[in-house]
Amino acid sequence: MSAITNTLGRYFAGRFVIAAFGVFAGIFVLLVLVDYIEMARRTSGLASVSAITVAETSLFRVPQLLEKLTPFCILIGAMTCYLALSRRMELVVARAAGVSAWQFIAPALASSIALGILATTAYNPMSANLTEMSKRMEAELFGSAPGGGIQDASGFWINQVNSDGQAIINAARSEQQGVRLTGLTVFTFDTANQFKERIEAREATLEEGHWLFKSVRRYSLDAPPIDQDSYTLPTSLTPSQVRNSFSTPETVSFWQLPSYIRSSESSGFATAGYRLQYHKLIAQPFLLAAMVMLAASVSLRFFRFGGVQKMVLSGVGAGFLLYVLSKVTEDLSKAELMHPIAAAWLPVAVGGLTGFLALLYQEDG
Repeated sequence: MSAITNTLGRYFAGRFVIAAFGVFAGIFVLLVLVDYIEMARRTSGLASVSAITVAETSLFRVPQLLEKLTPFCILIGAMTCYLALSRRMELVVARAAGVSAWQFIAPALASSIALGILATTAYNPMSANLTEMSKRMEAELFGSAPGGGIQDASGFWINQVNSDGQAIINAARSEQQGVRLTGLTVFTFDTANQFKERIEAREATLEEGHWLFKSVRRYSLDAPPIDQDSYTLPTSLTPSQVRNSFSTPETVSFWQLPSYIRSSESSGFATAGYRLQYHKLIAQPFLLAAMVMLAASVSLRFFRFGGVQKMVLSGVGAGFLLYVLSKVTEDLSKAELMHPIAAAWLPVAVGGLTGFLALLYQEDG
């Protein structure tokens, strides 16, 4: 029986992994196509942009989007796997051989935990790096647009106060967590809060003690516009402070999150978002295992008993409710109304216990 169980375990684990990767690949291709069409629409007015460059930019943007859908890939993959096994009566044969449902669910659980560890430790840093590359490529695409692409600004703002006055910086895009900005508009004020001038620039880089702007046009109230190749704006901001202001938790890799949390705490910035992301990545392997439990609870019914459509709908509905719960806890945690650990692990506990109790009732109830 041990040999049979081990062979069946490897077989079920292989079928689950193949199904999960199949769903993952299908969603990946769909996201690439959708994002490519959107990027092609945005770059349709730029004659110098090639289709290959647009495709590369879209390809690098998709991994981070797909990372958020990983639990649903596991859910749908597990449901597909078990429904296929049930349709071909393989589950009947396994039960007839004395293998319980818990025994042929265990390989998928172990595989999902292994996939979750791989996603946290390897896929997450890769997607963060690719996101930075896509931002740099997007800046190059729109950097030659009129106005430096300011019309595409997504609202990156930073305020700095120096001994000679105040400057409010708006950037269309940021790279390296805000150390390099593109598509800039800067409003400067004197020490009496009186407007001095407006500065537009194609890009800016934070250097020691100042911002270095390139391709600059300066506007003032009592003089015509002035074009300059470069312009320096004094600042007291440090790279770590700018990174904490511009970076989002999703763009920071798992291995860098602890240092970002410590840096934010020492600088007085809010750390709830970084802490939540860190604990969500730690809990990700167990969330994927909870998705397998949910999928198994709605996919082990034999086809000859009917009701397959209801099982599939109930599984999708359970996954959607779990997603809603995770978004609610995420918002509560970012608003500092819930501890990040509780917000990260509550969906795991609810999903895992729901699937476990449903399976317990079906198999041993």
